[in-house]
Amino acid sequence: MAKIKGFLDYRRQPVGYRPIAQRVTDFREIEIPLTPDAIQQQAARCADCGIPFCHSAFGCPVANRIPEFNDMVYLGQWQQACKNLHSTNNFPEITGRVCPAPCETACTLAVNDEPVLIRHIEFQIVERGFAEGWIVPLKPAHKTGKRIAVIGSGPAGLAAAQQLARAGHSVTVFERDDRPGGLLRYGIPDFKLEKWVLDRRLNQMADEGVDFQTGVDVGRDISAAYLCKRYDAVCLATGATRPRDLAAPGRGFENIVFAMEFLKRQNQRISGNITETESSLNARDKDVIVIGGGDTGSDCVGTARRQGAKSITQLEILPKPPETRPTDTPWPTWPRTMRTSSSHEEGCRRIWSVMTTRFTGTETRVSQLHGVLVEWVKKNNRWAAVEVPGTEFALPADLVLLAMGFVHVEHEPLVSDLELELDDRGNIRVADYQTSNPMVFLAGDAVLGASLVVRAIDGGRQAAAAIDKWLSR
Repeated sequence: MAKIKGFLDYRRQPVGYRPIAQRVTDFREIEIPLTPDAIQQQAARCADCGIPFCHSAFGCPVANRIPEFNDMVYLGQWQQACKNLHSTNNFPEITGRVCPAPCETACTLAVNDEPVLIRHIEFQIVERGFAEGWIVPLKPAHKTGKRIAVIGSGPAGLAAAQQLARAGHSVTVFERDDRPGGLLRYGIPDFKLEKWVLDRRLNQMADEGVDFQTGVDVGRDISAAYLCKRYDAVCLATGATRPRDLAAPGRGFENIVFAMEFLKRQNQRISGNITETESSLNARDKDVIVIGGGDTGSDCVGTARRQGAKSITQLEILPKPPETRPTDTPWPTWPRTMRTSSSHEEGCRRIWSVMTTRFTGTETRVSQLHGVLVEWVKKNNRWAAVEVPGTEFALPADLVLLAMGFVHVEHEPLVSDLELELDDRGNIRVADYQTSNPMVFLAGDAVLGASLVVRAIDGGRQAAAAIDKWLSR
């Protein structure tokens, strides 16, 4: 363990943010890292808890050996901690920034105290590893002669590609956008993940032999038949990119758009891919409504605030969560509690138990959102939202962003052309990450549905292991 009774000697020291008035004027990362001495104290809080739920299925999807690297940090063994961390996680510099840290809510201290500051310790380990030059390309001792195509360069595709390249296979990653990174590049705002962080790791992967082919829409630019003929195996890591839509009258107004389109446009502006005049999708001086209360909705709030929105309102159909852990999500499970993100702190009105009923406007543009409050009742063992009479309302709306999640992987044209079997919900059927076409494997959100970056990384690693095993049969 780190330090006997360290959790009694030190309190949890949260990571600070840049002042709101300063950070909303730019898109740079907002966290202020703790000092090395403070990090050593935070690592010392890790207790000899017997069964470390932080790296169980309840805590860390990639099974980081958290008590081990905490002990190493406390003892000043930073290089060993860096090696330990990378043994389970390909991209800790990303999870150390954007992961919601289920490991912390599963920490034994979280039963009746504040958990260990695990996510930020992870961040500090990997950043020190890069600064000290400990993180270098890992090239295979020999090449297998097998060729693998990875479709999609989000966290799952990148993790699968890196693992397969290190196993000695020749790996080509296809990405339909102009730069690799997928969700990491164009779905997560820079104030949470600046893109030099991603490029730094991509350079390492290129040095390890991964070939990136960008601007290629597989299924359209190159066919499924070409993939099957040219490669020994194919890994689909395209994500669950089909967004959940809102079936309400007036949905067709042009200024009602999906959240990912809005976020992608802003990330493209920052990267210099488009100019301000190339897109009218901007929140400046507008009344913005975000429908959906998850992380994507929060990212829209922070982005709209930085663009200079006149007002921002976030609507959620579910009831407001409780402030403390409820009995239906006991430790060490992820608690269903009220969470306020850094974006919410920057200025946003939040309304719960709301159903959007229709949109009104003039010509092609929405100007009002109409809604009603709902209450949740149980009917036939299923919860249903019931409108509350007399609670109808209208809100001004110059820009409406739909952030209600995603349903499944896109089917056309690639999934259809590969003739992959689907289940009743439109998901691709898999067994040990292998589809009905034996040479085609699935990774990340394409298997799980929309989930966490850390789960996508684990899915990519697991799919890579399955592909390597299949090719070695």
